Amino acid sequence: MRKRYIMAPGPVEIPPSVLSVGGLPMIHHRTPEFRKSLLEVLEGLKYVFQTKNDILIFPAAGTGGMESAVINIVSPGDKVLVAACGQFGERWAKIAETFGVSVIKVFAEWGEEVDCARVEAELKNNPGVKAVYTTLSETSTGIENNIKKLGEIVGKTGAVFVVDAVSGMGAVEFKTDDWNVDIAVVGAQKGMMIPPGVAMISVSVKAKKAMAESKIPKYYFSYEQALKALTKDKLPDTPYTSSVSLILQLKESIRLIKEEGLENVWARHARIASAVRAGVKALGLKPFALGKPSNSVTSVWAPEGIDGDAVNKKIRDEYGITMAGGQGKMKGKMFRIGHLGYVDMFDAVIALAAVEMALTSMGAKNIPLGAGVKAVEEELLKKV
Repeated sequence: MRKRYIMAPGPVEIPPSVLSVGGLPMIHHRTPEFRKSLLEVLEGLKYVFQTKNDILIFPAAGTGGMESAVINIVSPGDKVLVAACGQFGERWAKIAETFGVSVIKVFAEWGEEVDCARVEAELKNNPGVKAVYTTLSETSTGIENNIKKLGEIVGKTGAVFVVDAVSGMGAVEFKTDDWNVDIAVVGAQKGMMIPPGVAMISVSVKAKKAMAESKIPKYYFSYEQALKALTKDKLPDTPYTSSVSLILQLKESIRLIKEEGLENVWARHARIASAVRAGVKALGLKPFALGKPSNSVTSVWAPEGIDGDAVNKKIRDEYGITMAGGQGKMKGKMFRIGHLGYVDMFDAVIALAAVEMALTSMGAKNIPLGAGVKAVEEELLKKV
């Protein structure tokens, strides 16, 4: 028998009470019963997003939400700025270019944060930029961007500020309205602690004005149609079939977040992330993140002579713990430890024990067994 764990940056493990909701009998998505639940979910999401803006829900993964935030806001030939520090941030540029949008690329070196000064300079040099796209928590590199500062910069312009908060929402501090975020895109399977398949998008007044000028064709992902459905017959609705079971699970996960308190959720993630980073350093391993490390995931350089993908594979296949490898140009050079969503302090202990054992058995040099776990425990005890 082997107990399995997910310690990847998504999908994450799911709380038992959320899992149980997925097994309830199906209800129809056009009934008052479901639409009342949808209303509760939308109001709960405003708390999690820290916004008064409308929130739309589409049956899609986070990338579907990202695409919707391009096709509803800009037109072919428009100029946008993409501020990226890893693979998922760079995805914004690929999506925009797919629809004939001109992209100004402010790309940081992987491992570093987006340079706010460069973004500000490019916006001054390009006053016609229609939107700025960036990422809250870049899981490919383990970096967290300064969304508050970027929001201050973009808020002084006519550009719509769009943030991929897919792996950050519900894990790291994020304040949609206070930080001038016009569109926040969130996926289900990370900090929101439900299975994949739901994209959530908050839309500001500024974003709605941009919608009226967008010329990119859209049908299923039409914000206009989704906004109309929100006010249908006094109860919110969706234009097309809703992800009924997932939305009911989302209702339960929001209840859990409210019960803990959003600031306490952020603090829990910060504590666990700090402990994991302490354990990594105690083993003499080199963290990949040079800028502000994300509290969602810790990225680690593989030791010299060790393949990062092989580390990930060994931990998964032999120990039953799914972490993550490097992506894109970092494939085989690093591994990543996810710690978001349904996690507590002992997940950090398990993660470092697995890393110690895997690297030792693979012949990595100077990996002191127990040192990582000890550092994790010491860090956790500082904040009990």
